[in-house]
Amino acid sequence: MTPLELLLEALGGLVDTDPAALEAARSDRSGHAAEGTPLAIVHAETVEHVQQTLRIASATGTHVVVRGAGTGLAGAANAGTGEIVLSTSRMTRILDVRPDDLLAVVEPGILNADLNAELDRYGLWWAPDPASREISTVGGNIATGAGGLLCAKYGVVRDAVLGIDLVLADGRLLNLGHRSVKGVTGLDLTSLVIGSEGTLGVIVGATLRLRRRVEGEVCTLAATFPDVRSAASASAAVTAAGVQPAIMELMDAASLEAVHALLALPAPLPGAAQLTIRTDGPAARAEAERIAEVLRSAGGGVSWSADAEEGDRLLAIRRSMHAAMASLGTTLIEDVSVPRSAMPEMFDEIARIEQAFGIRIPTVAHAGDGNLHPNFIVDGDEVPPRIWDAAGELFRAALRLGGTLTGEHGIGTLKARWLAEELGDDQWELQRQIVRVFDPQGILNPGKVFAPHD
Repeated sequence: MTPLELLLEALGGLVDTDPAALEAARSDRSGHAAEGTPLAIVHAETVEHVQQTLRIASATGTHVVVRGAGTGLAGAANAGTGEIVLSTSRMTRILDVRPDDLLAVVEPGILNADLNAELDRYGLWWAPDPASREISTVGGNIATGAGGLLCAKYGVVRDAVLGIDLVLADGRLLNLGHRSVKGVTGLDLTSLVIGSEGTLGVIVGATLRLRRRVEGEVCTLAATFPDVRSAASASAAVTAAGVQPAIMELMDAASLEAVHALLALPAPLPGAAQLTIRTDGPAARAEAERIAEVLRSAGGGVSWSADAEEGDRLLAIRRSMHAAMASLGTTLIEDVSVPRSAMPEMFDEIARIEQAFGIRIPTVAHAGDGNLHPNFIVDGDEVPPRIWDAAGELFRAALRLGGTLTGEHGIGTLKARWLAEELGDDQWELQRQIVRVFDPQGILNPGKVFAPHD
């Protein structure tokens, strides 16, 4: 029997071969699409469905691409010719909530925002806050090592996961990690799986570290600077002052102009950049006042408010960035991180690359932790070689400044060609060997992350 016949026999109506669904599974929000057409989509609803799918794939040597909501930005969940798409988007249950222990056990398909809406009943929340939180799954957050606006103060996904239930390529189920706050038994395979982008196994459950709802005021500041370097220097000054905002976001002139146009707001001053900062908790007002002093000393025009509605309006400008970029054309959304003190130099590098290649690179940044999102806008679905050359220059600039290729989006297919430049050949090969231990046949997400390089 063929792999498709075996899937239909074992899983029946969970197997989807609708051409429109298969076409959608070829791409994610990066704008990149895999070549060819997937074999089928399996809409797993239980752990056993995942295991059955992987046993069939393993027995027939069929490649498998794990997929959640498809909101990734690096092409890691894109499926191509003859591949099985293993979707966990129907696995949405919250299996357990332990308020006294500050943990929850969930299935991977639950949306980040839906989880927090339920946890709010207990006065709890899960801290990771990607911009896609309304539409991205917890499993996808874990697979990519997602971050978001709040991570400077409250951490990224890696800080918020205690354990993972993982199905290996041959169908075996592993229960990694623990429910206790501490746990150092053996190697930390939980952390290894976080950010592995579907190359080590299929996440079918997660034990999450929760936080209690933050009490006290929420204050939001908006500071305008004459240029992006001044804004980046001001954000570094806030960090150096020892104040820890919950959110500190930077928008350069190009991104600010695009968002203002999208939202029909008055045009910003030419060349102006903006910092949007939020403080929370019992000391929110005092922290906001201290931050305002730092920003004014750095040359910023500052306003701030403790009104929640006004604060959400200010943050909506930053959260509209992706939509604004999409309105301009096909967007290659990049994701480099540098030490926070190096952010001004990184913006200098972006300006240099813009001039050298004759392009504009609208950039926003999670300034609180040095994670920048430069955007390359192109016409059509194909990224021209000249844009890839510019992106390569940008990646190497981040590495020279002590940074990294990706802070939260992952490597996927779009950055695989540069991975060895950051890791070095020895570490690149060691990581490849680790993948082969988990997946000896190489059927999970082939061609992603560790693609061959010269």
